[in-house]
Amino acid sequence: MEMTKAILVTLPLTLVLAAGAWGQDLNCDMAAYKPQEGLKAQLHGGTLELTWQGERREQLRAEFAIRNGQPIVDELAARGNNGKWIILGKGLTPEFEITSGVRRLSEQQMAPLRELRTEFTPEVVEREKWNAFWDSPLMVPGRPGTNMGLPRKPEEIRKVWAKFNSTGCQVKTDGARIEVVFPGFDGGIFSGSLQYTVYRGTNLLRQEAVAKTNEPSVAYKYSAGLKGFAIADDSRVVWRDTARGWQHYAFGGGLNQEMVGLKARNRLAILESGGGSLAFLPPSHKFFWSREIETNLGYVYYRKDSASAFSIGARQADREIGAKPWGSSDEVWNRRVGEARGDLNNFALYNAPPGTMQRMPVYFYLSPQDSKATQQAVMEFTHDDVYKPLPGYKVLVSHFHFHFNEQLTDAGTMDQEPTWLPVFRSLGINMAILADFHGDSHPADTGKLRFNEQKVYFDGCQRFSDRDMLLIPGEEPDANFGGHYMFVFPKPLFFSHLREPAKGPAGQPFSESLAPFGNVFHTTTAATELNLLKQEHGLVWQTHPRTKGSAGYPDAVREKDFFRSDRFLGGSYQSLPVDLSQKRLCEVRCLGLLDDMNNWAGPKYMIAEGDTYMKYPDDETFPQLIVNYVKLDRVPKFDDGWSPVLDAMRAGDYFVSSGEVLLRNSAIEGTGAKRTYTAEAEWTFPPEFAELVWSDGNTVDRQTISLSDKAPFASQKFRIPFDATGKKWVRFAVWDSAGNGAFTQPVHLK
Repeated sequence: MEMTKAILVTLPLTLVLAAGAWGQDLNCDMAAYKPQEGLKAQLHGGTLELTWQGERREQLRAEFAIRNGQPIVDELAARGNNGKWIILGKGLTPEFEITSGVRRLSEQQMAPLRELRTEFTPEVVEREKWNAFWDSPLMVPGRPGTNMGLPRKPEEIRKVWAKFNSTGCQVKTDGARIEVVFPGFDGGIFSGSLQYTVYRGTNLLRQEAVAKTNEPSVAYKYSAGLKGFAIADDSRVVWRDTARGWQHYAFGGGLNQEMVGLKARNRLAILESGGGSLAFLPPSHKFFWSREIETNLGYVYYRKDSASAFSIGARQADREIGAKPWGSSDEVWNRRVGEARGDLNNFALYNAPPGTMQRMPVYFYLSPQDSKATQQAVMEFTHDDVYKPLPGYKVLVSHFHFHFNEQLTDAGTMDQEPTWLPVFRSLGINMAILADFHGDSHPADTGKLRFNEQKVYFDGCQRFSDRDMLLIPGEEPDANFGGHYMFVFPKPLFFSHLREPAKGPAGQPFSESLAPFGNVFHTTTAATELNLLKQEHGLVWQTHPRTKGSAGYPDAVREKDFFRSDRFLGGSYQSLPVDLSQKRLCEVRCLGLLDDMNNWAGPKYMIAEGDTYMKYPDDETFPQLIVNYVKLDRVPKFDDGWSPVLDAMRAGDYFVSSGEVLLRNSAIEGTGAKRTYTAEAEWTFPPEFAELVWSDGNTVDRQTISLSDKAPFASQKFRIPFDATGKKWVRFAVWDSAGNGAFTQPVHLK
């Protein structure tokens, strides 16, 4: 007895030893836990119990234990106001399946680097391979000529179910959340911990593996969920299908050997049990790596494991499913079938550079209400997968290879509505910059063949533009500026482009009058392209900078007159690559370039782009699209031109957003050294941090403001004093706990 007392005296108040139902003592370090109203943790009876307050003042409960080193979710429960506790699950085991392959540098990246006479040293390959888009690590042996070091070998692919060897847990209060960490996660080549997080003011429970690998060149995907749910008379999984019809499965069928991937609308399925419901879903944007299409691959799953138990969770598929090809001729049909087989060389997975701590989450949403009410509550996190309207702003998207001209030509009419248009409308998009003549039509023609196709393109954009939808005909010429880049003019403009030293027909001038098109232009050099942009008030930006066909750009042209021109807007922003150790979407490649460009020159910006192909209403587009909120009072009419759009972009009067975080009224107050950055922000998911980023022209620094104590579904006015002495520019951003965010464009200080 005296020895026991002595041991307990040496331990912090954080340890509770209790013989639980699982026959194992639960030792939890609670030194970093601080109780607060609506957010509590306590140890009793061999379990750790978390209770917290939900969005509508519901009471929520999660209990944890350990059995033979295996963390157990002993119970999940929810209670409405003055109601009884509804048990949503008992004796549940977390499950993670991790599939990994080898990351390879793509030939598409190597081509522009070769033109820049880059030597492919081990250091260059190591740096560039992590920006690969055209990589499909799970496709064996791979398509020849697409990646360095092919063919792939079957033994490169490793698929493991995680194991656990936990001896206790750590409980930590961080603002308005509690984090519970179980060490001893073993995911094959990954090792780390299992973490659960609950947030006061929301019904979310986040389960995630936090793990790293020390192996080189790892690309991976994961599935995560809970198993051990009891099959009862009232238990069933419900979801909306891609046509938004409600479906359900009540576990009356045979056993499943694999996960049943549900092509659920909005990446959401819900377990009904005991009169309550438990939704399960992945993060709304950060879960998804870049693809060329958005076909729904089934991102949530169930699995009937026995006659009495089943599992649920979130998943990524093993391979791409091609787009639906179309075309009126065999030539066009065959070309589009080839494009639709992108699964052979584009299914890139996540990056896991050695030593980086990867976070692999799945969300559960506990509710005492029925599945319909729960579905509506969960959809509030993404505004029902709509980019929420903001007064004084219009939503702009860019860079889509729809082959619109060919679609209309194939149809033989201007009155066939394209399948992608209702997709844009349902997302709340007001303006879209298209990018025909990229693998379609005759982009290199310099005469009437191309101009006739451009005429169809312009007429189609005019035909389907409306009071709240403007279709802007852009193009990705990829001729003389280096890498890939986008051209946009403030009105329809007939022009051709050739790559130097290729020349058009003898004596072809920079501009000429050509019936029935009027004035047309021809460019054959970087100088004539810049001249055209200046004369016609166009804008250009580097598409997918530092990756794909723009590897090495715009770095290689940072001293060129066209890059230094105010016509060169900057670069495009999309979540490529995806590294789940990063707190921000496209943290290194995109935001790193944004900061670099503004150190090199005057104001340069990032414009969110899709860079995708065909879309259909049954696609899952929202999670794979980031947008621009442009400061405009109205959508310009097509016939009036869209100079206001380009002027606002050139002035930096827009912010980039994944949709869940919104910014407005950002400004800098004051003059001289003492200034204040002001902005209003709103968010849905529990927020993570705000940041003011600045540079003196060489070194980038930032002030980070933790928001972990802030409630979900809230807003805040920020006033951040800063010393402007020696600073060249500043920008502002807010990021949430699910990895979503929004950022303003840099403001150069005078």
